[in-house]
This record gives sequence, C-alpha cells and structure tokens, in this order.
Amino acid sequence: MKILLPLFFAAVLPASAAFRTEAGNGSLKVFDGDKLVTEYRTDARTPYLAPLLSPGGATLSRHWPMEKDVAPGEERDHPHHRSFWLSYGDVDGFDFWAWTSKKGEPKIVHKGFSGVKADERSATFTVDLVWTADGTDRLTEKRTYTIRKAEAETTEIELATVMESAGAETLFGDTKEGFCGLRVDRTLRLKGETAKGHIADSEGRTDQDCWGKRSNWVAFTGPDEKGEPAVIAMMDHPSNFRHPSWWHARDYGLLAANPFGIHDFEGKKDKTLGQHVLKKGDKLAFRYLVVLHHGTADSAKLADRWSTFSK
Repeated sequence: MKILLPLFFAAVLPASAAFRTEAGNGSLKVFDGDKLVTEYRTDARTPYLAPLLSPGGATLSRHWPMEKDVAPGEERDHPHHRSFWLSYGDVDGFDFWAWTSKKGEPKIVHKGFSGVKADERSATFTVDLVWTADGTDRLTEKRTYTIRKAEAETTEIELATVMESAGAETLFGDTKEGFCGLRVDRTLRLKGETAKGHIADSEGRTDQDCWGKRSNWVAFTGPDEKGEPAVIAMMDHPSNFRHPSWWHARDYGLLAANPFGIHDFEGKKDKTLGQHVLKKGDKLAFRYLVVLHHGTADSAKLADRWSTFSK
C-alpha cells in the first residue's frame, strides 16, 4: 500500500494546465488553468501570499484573518501571521513583525510589479518594496516569487529577495520574532482543537525539538483539511546569511526561518549576538523554498528536494 499511495494521488489530481496571472489593485493571483494556486496581497502592513493551496485542492495555510468566517478549529491569534510572508521584529528598533506597537507605524510598502510572466508549468513576478517607520525609509527590497508545478503532487514557491539599506546603515536586532514565515492550517499543527500534525527537520529532530535549532529545512506533516496526507515545508538556501538557519517552529503552526535571533534560540544573555548592520551600498540576499505536497513525508522526498534546491 505504501508503494501505491503516491501513484494513487497522481491519478486523482486534476490535469495540469498552463499557469497564468491576474492582476488586481496591489494584488496578483496565480492560477494553474482555472485553479487558484495563491495570491500576492498588500492589504496588511506587510505583503503576503494567501492561500497556499495543495495540488490536491486543500488549503495548507491558515484561513484567518484573510477569511472572515473562521473555519472549524481555527484560532483568532497572531493576526500578523498571514499565510506566507517576510518581515522582522527589530529593524532600527522598529517592530515590522507583530504590529502590536504603534512606535513609528512600521510597514512594508508595495511600490509595484515587474517581470510578470507565466508559462506551462510556472509563474514568476517581482515586487519592489520599501520598509518604512517613523516617516523614514529603512530598507529597500526587491523580492521575486516563482510558483511552479514540480510534479503532479507538488507545488513549489520560491522567494528570492535582495535588501539594501535606505540610509547610512540599517540595524537588524536580535529577536526570535521573524523572519521568513508561514502559518499552517489547523490539522497540520501539533496543538489545537483539530490538530493532528507533526514537525520534522533535516537533522532528524521531531516536534518540539525542532524549535530554535539550525537545519536545512523544516516540515509540518499530517492530514489536510480534507483528511488526506499533506506536507508543507520551508527550505533555507546554502547561500543565505548564516546558513543553516535557526527555526522558529511552534506547536501552534508557526514556521519561520530566522538568521538573526541567536540569543533567543540559544538561550544566551547577550542580546547583541545575532544583530547585523547592513551598511549603505551592501546587499543582503536570501532564497527560501516552500514545498506544498499532496502525499506523505516519504513521497515528498524533502532531502532530495533540498539537494536540488541547494544547487
């Protein structure tokens, strides 16, 4: 049965069609034929992608607060956890992550799209962003998303970003609150009314042991909202700053790669250990891969997938 399982999934999945995009007011929807794959949205303090849909049609990211009607078992916590996003809790002392502090009104401002294109198996687009707080631009960012059909059972979303200081320098402080994050759906969590999931990382750790550790990738596995096996994983590219990343992997469904929060993750008293000064003229580049798989952890072949991504 274990051998036949991936073949069964491949047989029941909808036939693939050409990818296409549909632009809105500060948004961009990505379709595989007539089927929505995800949408880039700017209706919050930080841009994000939502929903993250499995090739099997299930939503693998949280529904709230993007959807007004809370799904059964959904919790109304952390409204800044919007499906798949990138922000940080300490940039020049301003919190771009949690939205709870009004200090400086930090937000990541969408300036426009470029390079929008799609073909039979993928779609890609670039966004220009500015991180602004207290009336001053702190960072400029050029972020490219590539959404592709890796196989019939697997969709990949790659985020590649280049950041530059908008002033003389920009300080990334040391905090666990960040950096590239996703929030998984109810059944994939370890904790909650309908939670049936598990966490695993590239080093063989599981569940609670994955928090604050360094690894190439971390995955949530379990049944999706339809009761079918699913995997949602994030991978850290070897070229990234301080690879392998520390991971803010929480039992309630948060997964975030964070190269700056060293003192929190390693329990050190020195709160400057992870800070980084980005000087004017220098660049900070990151690449992350999100894997959405309709199937089991074994059929997702995450180690092989990371090996391919790493090259």
